[in-house]
Amino acid sequence: MAEAKWEDVGAARELEAQGLSEVVLGRTKLAVSFKDGKFGVVSGTCNHAGGPLGKGRLEGDYLVCPWHNWKFHRCDGKGEPGFEDDRVSAFQCKVENQRLLVRTDNPTARNKKPHPPHPLARKIERKPGEIRVAGISTTNMDEANPRYSTSDALLEVSLAHAKDALKCETRLLRLSALKFRNCEGYYSKSANACTWPCSITQMDEKDELTAVYEALVHWADVVLVSTPIRWGVASALYFKMAERLNCIQNQITIRDSVLIRRKVAAFIITGGQDNVQGVAGEMLCFFSELGFHFPQFPYVAHSRGWSAEDMERNVEHVMKSAELRTGAQELAGRAVELAKNLLATAPMVEHTPRGGRKAYRLEIERS
Repeated sequence: MAEAKWEDVGAARELEAQGLSEVVLGRTKLAVSFKDGKFGVVSGTCNHAGGPLGKGRLEGDYLVCPWHNWKFHRCDGKGEPGFEDDRVSAFQCKVENQRLLVRTDNPTARNKKPHPPHPLARKIERKPGEIRVAGISTTNMDEANPRYSTSDALLEVSLAHAKDALKCETRLLRLSALKFRNCEGYYSKSANACTWPCSITQMDEKDELTAVYEALVHWADVVLVSTPIRWGVASALYFKMAERLNCIQNQITIRDSVLIRRKVAAFIITGGQDNVQGVAGEMLCFFSELGFHFPQFPYVAHSRGWSAEDMERNVEHVMKSAELRTGAQELAGRAVELAKNLLATAPMVEHTPRGGRKAYRLEIERS
C-alpha cells in the first residue's frame, strides 16, 4: 500500500488566527478554515464559476464563495442544505509540531450537480420573420403618476412608425417599470465573476432586467434607446442598465464570445440643457463595444441649451414640432434599413480579430 502523502501548508497558530485562508500547493488551491478548535480543508475552487473559496467568508460551518455566494461545508465540502450533492473535494488534515499538514493523495471526489441552464444561456438564433425593433426608455418616472417625457414621446413616435409604416414587430421596455438591481461589482472581484447571463440574473429570479437581455441578445434586430439629459449626461437609469450590460461585453474579453452580431442601435436624446454630443458619444462608444452597428446619423436630439430653464417651453417644443416627429420616424427608417442589409448580406462570422481590443495582449507579449 502506498504511503500517505502529507504536505506542510503552514504554521497552525497563524492559520488559526486567520480563520479562513487560501493556501496554494503547486497548482492546487485549498481553502483552510479554523472554527471551534478544528481545522477544515477543502478545494479552494468553487463549483459554480471557479471562484476562490479561501478568499470568501465563513458563515457558520459553511464557506461562502466571494464571487456568487455559493456555500460549501468547510470540512466535508458538501453544498448547503438542499444542495448537498453539489460538493467540492475535502482533504484530511492534522497538526504536528505546531504545523498544519494536509493529505493530498486521497481527497474526496468533487461532484458538480447538473443545473438546468438559464433560459438566456440558450444558443443565439434569429427566428425567421419581419425586422424586430425594441425601444428602451431610460426616463425615470413615477409609474403611478406619469408625466410627459420628451424622450419617451419621440421614442413612441419612432416605434409607431416602425410598426405601422415599416411593418416591423416592436416591443417597448420602460426601465422605470422594471424592478432590477444595480450592478454589484462582480467584475471588480474578477473578470470571470462577471458571467453571461448576468450573475444577478442567475441568482435572483425576481430581477426584471431579464427582459432587456432577452430583447438585446435574442429578440431584436434594432434597438432604439431614448434618454433625457440629466446634468450633462444620460439618465441614471441608463447607467444603471449599462453597468449590468457589461456582462455582454465581458464575454468578448474573457471568452472571445460575441453575443451581439448583425444588430443595429440608434438613439433619441432630449434635455433642457446641452451636451448632446457628449451624451451621444458615450452611448455610441458603449453600444459599439457590445457589438452593435449604427446607421448614418445614428441619433436625433433636441436641447435648447444652458440658458433655457423654462421647462414648459422645452416640453411644448417637442409636443408641437412636426420636424422632430419626422426626425424620429426617419431614424427608425435608417436603422431598419441597415438591419435588413446586414441580415441579407453580412456573413455571420464566428470570431472577430482581437488585436487592439480591450484586454488583449499582443503576440509579442505572449511569446
